[in-house]
Amino acid sequence: MSFLDPVVLVLLGTAVLGIVSHNTAVTVAMVILLAVRLTPLHQFFPWIEKNGLTVGIILLLVGVMAPIASGKIPAEDLLRSLTQWKSLLAIVVGIGVAWLGGRGVPLMMSQPGLVPGLMIGTVIGVAFFKGVPVGPLIAAGILAVFMGKW
Repeated sequence: MSFLDPVVLVLLGTAVLGIVSHNTAVTVAMVILLAVRLTPLHQFFPWIEKNGLTVGIILLLVGVMAPIASGKIPAEDLLRSLTQWKSLLAIVVGIGVAWLGGRGVPLMMSQPGLVPGLMIGTVIGVAFFKGVPVGPLIAAGILAVFMGKW
């Protein structure tokens, strides 16, 4: 595997986009993938491909729920917020996004040829529109709805 490997160049280019856009998450992810690809760690790609999404979702949930678990958001504030229209709307939106993500995973698994387009769109969204790289699942879910795969 040479340094002119097209996959390495894509990962490097994406890392550069992460640096230029000041998006640490994209930069770190690409550096990790480069390190795995260019070292004997590449043998772990099947495990990463199979479990990486689940591990990422677990870490995301830990980060989101940490203020509640730590007590930074008291239980009474949490319960009180559920009576406000913005919180109720947030619940509805959360249900919709989770549903879309649930449609996206099977689409990405059954049609892997769509993944590069979803990733390019996500990287552009992160790099130029101050997005966060959770977009591929939602994007795939929206695409699944458009394709009638829901």
